[in-house]
Amino acid sequence: MSDAPVVLYDTTLRDGTQGENITLSLADKLRVARMLDEYGMPYVEGGWPGSNPKDAEFFKAARSVEWKTAKLAAFGSTRHRLRTADTDPNLQELLRAETPVVTIFGKSWLLHVVEVLGAAPAENLEMIADSVRVVVEGGRELVYDAEHYFDGYRADPAYALSTLRAAIDGGARTLVLCDTNGGTLTAELLRIIGETRAAVGDTASGGGAITWGIHTHNAAELAVANSLAAVQAGIRHVQATINGYGARCGNANMVSVLAGLALKTELPLLPAGGGQLAALTELSRSVAEIANVAPNDYQPYVGRSAFAHKGGVHGAAVAKVERSYQHVDPTAVGNEGRLVVSELGGRANTRLRAQQLGHELEGVVDPATLSTLIKQLESEGLSFEGAEASFELLIRRHQADYRPPFRIVDYTCLVEQRSGADLRAEATVKVEVDGETLHTAADGNGPVNALDAALRKALRAFYPVLDTVHLYDYKVRILDSGAATAARTRVTIESTDGAAEWSTMGSDTNIIAASAIALADSLEYAIWKRGGELRRRDERHFTTLIGGEVAHDIRPD
Repeated sequence: MSDAPVVLYDTTLRDGTQGENITLSLADKLRVARMLDEYGMPYVEGGWPGSNPKDAEFFKAARSVEWKTAKLAAFGSTRHRLRTADTDPNLQELLRAETPVVTIFGKSWLLHVVEVLGAAPAENLEMIADSVRVVVEGGRELVYDAEHYFDGYRADPAYALSTLRAAIDGGARTLVLCDTNGGTLTAELLRIIGETRAAVGDTASGGGAITWGIHTHNAAELAVANSLAAVQAGIRHVQATINGYGARCGNANMVSVLAGLALKTELPLLPAGGGQLAALTELSRSVAEIANVAPNDYQPYVGRSAFAHKGGVHGAAVAKVERSYQHVDPTAVGNEGRLVVSELGGRANTRLRAQQLGHELEGVVDPATLSTLIKQLESEGLSFEGAEASFELLIRRHQADYRPPFRIVDYTCLVEQRSGADLRAEATVKVEVDGETLHTAADGNGPVNALDAALRKALRAFYPVLDTVHLYDYKVRILDSGAATAARTRVTIESTDGAAEWSTMGSDTNIIAASAIALADSLEYAIWKRGGELRRRDERHFTTLIGGEVAHDIRPD
């Protein structure tokens, strides 16, 4: 057993979709299944064909797919207590799915047997053996999931063991111990695994080695730890989901399990070597994108913050020896190290983060001065962690050749609602560009939208590159809630030109002022980074004569 490879079994498409807000269409499921297959996953559980039409359609569509590495598994339960295995519709649907692997779960806990199924203990054992037998005789590889095994063993060890023996009698050779409620602590989980294997043995009485498996949930935040500990104790079949998606608090995270086994043990593994390990971050984020779930920045190995260093001591050490504060090389899993610029960072963080963004500070900007300024600005409410475009602008503004592309002279925002009419917002802006002050006005669905429209209206005549720029996210953070409506706020704006995205921020006790700062930074960054050249007066005059819009909207003061 100890020489056998650890085999990973992915159940994202079945157990993962039981997570709240995780919904996959038929096309989504096929796409994720292909991605897992291309990655090298040896087993992919596609769903429960007897439970819903979408899963039935998935298995029908899957028959025409040429799978490279994955064995597709259909999932279902033991027969109904009032039916035979040969006539049970769910079991027949499993066989009709025509997958090489069928996974069946049965009840290990008397509470579920008696109070949920309404079956007698002996009757449940017959249901397990009969159901396993009909699948094995149908020529399929059988995986038996012992549901609620650890809870069942705690309640009645003898009965939990008898359910495993019933599965073996039916022909099962892969037995998966499931911590379905996810509350078992690691030491107890290992004790139960050891006692179970000692009682049942690793060889079936009729012949054939038994492969022991583990299936954990994360209710006690131990799913990954329990899975890895089980492997160290001799388990060789591990079930998990990409990004840990699953019911309640989720399943064991396949990404962390795979990376942990591949990078931290010498055990043979399927997929071999952890698969395309350098593509693990991409796989994690692609599945999140398909599931329409924001990637978890703090997810181990693949999260954006997994190798981010914020504290000054950390940053200085990483600058000298990268592995001093990193447990693995981030590039091994397709991620990257990152230095976060903040009030907790020092000169090393500031210098190295600037270098990562393509700026050399030496001889241009003093890193110590810049670091001190950052700490001062963050004490006033700014945060450069989530606004790297504002950080780059801060560097740019401290360079000797810096000339601002525009300057907001003043602005006014009005919001009114009269006599039950729709809310109306209007903004007027005076902007100075190339020695000329222009006055514009615009309406909007709110004061910030109106201010954004007015500012663009003025600048568009000078910088056509702004035509492609638009705001796609806007966040407000109250920094000192105890001050109630007088609280200082921080506004973060996410912008894009269709090819790239960037973040800027502003802070003030006035939310409109904070928004104006973030908006101005966003547009200035676009002008700087997208090569927006100033359009001179004669060029603007030509445009005005052709289109007329500029003459109408922009008035020299």
